[in-house]
Amino acid sequence: MRPAFYRDLWEVLRLSPDTEAIKSLSHRVAATFVDRYFYSDEYNEGYIELLCEMATAFADPALNQIAAKTLFGVVVERLCDDFEELQTETYNRLICQVTGYLRAQPGGKALHERLNAFRLHSDEQLYQRIESIRLSPDQPLPADLRPRKVLVLSRVTIGADVAVSSVICQRVLQQFPAAEVVVLGNAKLRQIMAPALATTAAGGRIRVRELNYARHGGLIERFNTWLDLVADVQDELAGLDANEYLLLDPDSRLTQLGVLPLVPDRNYRFFNSRGKPGYPVKGSISELANIWLDNLFADNVLGHGAFSYPQVWLDAEELAVAQRLRERLCSRGLRRIITLNLGVGGNMRKRVPGDFEVQLVLSLLREPDTVVLLDMGFGDEELGRSQAILSAAIAAGVATHTLAFADLNRPDQKRAPGTAEGLSLERLLGIHCDVGQIAALIARSDEFIGYDSACQHIGAALNVSTFTVFAGTNNARFIRRWHACGPNTSEIVYVDTLSREHDIDTLELIDRLQDLRRH
Repeated sequence: MRPAFYRDLWEVLRLSPDTEAIKSLSHRVAATFVDRYFYSDEYNEGYIELLCEMATAFADPALNQIAAKTLFGVVVERLCDDFEELQTETYNRLICQVTGYLRAQPGGKALHERLNAFRLHSDEQLYQRIESIRLSPDQPLPADLRPRKVLVLSRVTIGADVAVSSVICQRVLQQFPAAEVVVLGNAKLRQIMAPALATTAAGGRIRVRELNYARHGGLIERFNTWLDLVADVQDELAGLDANEYLLLDPDSRLTQLGVLPLVPDRNYRFFNSRGKPGYPVKGSISELANIWLDNLFADNVLGHGAFSYPQVWLDAEELAVAQRLRERLCSRGLRRIITLNLGVGGNMRKRVPGDFEVQLVLSLLREPDTVVLLDMGFGDEELGRSQAILSAAIAAGVATHTLAFADLNRPDQKRAPGTAEGLSLERLLGIHCDVGQIAALIARSDEFIGYDSACQHIGAALNVSTFTVFAGTNNARFIRRWHACGPNTSEIVYVDTLSREHDIDTLELIDRLQDLRRH
């Protein structure tokens, strides 16, 4: 099947758009591109150009978002998730082609002008730049670089920022203790990088500057985030000399994984998270980040710092609330506190189907002197699954209670049902909380259990025993890259939900998890 066939279908659909028809056609185009690429390493520009057209053709943004989501969800994710160099080269070529298409559109005029200002006038120049960065050895920082400010780009997802960006922040402050580290990313980062704690004795500190990436936006909206980023970077660097700043790009979506430039090469370093010669093929993403930073700081006169595990810096009051909850529970004789988060960030492949979640919680509740704190999650789907767990526990005779994290801090005088002070025999607490609040609960727990998500990285960063049920992939390198990294126990239980979806032995899976917890 060649692009001309799909283009004929598209020309008809463009005149009479239908949401489901656009979904179907864009997915077929994207999947066919992937089919041909995997089969024979064919890169057919026609499929990508057609997807770009479908993602920019309509006055209604919702219709444009369909093909944009398909391009990133079907093509880009499949190229990037394997952590293979061959797919990385193809990704770079694809993003350069998409950039070239967008800068020629009326809505891409600002993108075009800004790239011209960087003296990048064509797709080929963009491609040669990022390929040169990808293929070159890690370049040590210039010995005369003394940054007063270091900008660190967010990886966009909280889990990746804990696993990678927090390592970068620590190592930078080891290397340049008086510098200010500015993380550019989502406002939620402030919940795990509380500025009151993210400081060093020498005066350096970490600050979050809010910048949102349109993960679910249209094609032009996703790329226009880079324009906002350029403006923010220029604002942060105003008044600084060339030797007084550094920008570190941890393979960020904000620059489309390094394709789009921000500052001169002398002040810019890119972390190729797919790995380079000399990087361990079995290392976690956090370990690779440390190796990259070793290479950057190797020739600097200040030397380089020690290995850093991921870290989070939490709000002191939320930690105090979680500590008071722990003390109340322990006063009831509940000596083991286990926190669970069963969210998957909308990626349903990462969860185990069937009754696994219910049976897991019931298994934990059969352990004496144990209380389970269940993050209720976000959205109807996650809330529904959490409620099903609570209902099953009630049916099994377990006392349960649901409340908001804010209720944990209510005054003691009323001791009302529905508040933490009114808890008596409950051993399963469903708690509505945000990222910072669940992190505080994990910090005051004995264990964390969950799927591959942000919370596994938070648990490991907090030195809490962490057990991850890893589903949704058969790629061993992906699992090794993204397993949690921390000084305490950090184990995974792998379950093949792709090829054996209807042959999962729930009880055997729980037994394996329990074996890891006990030994």
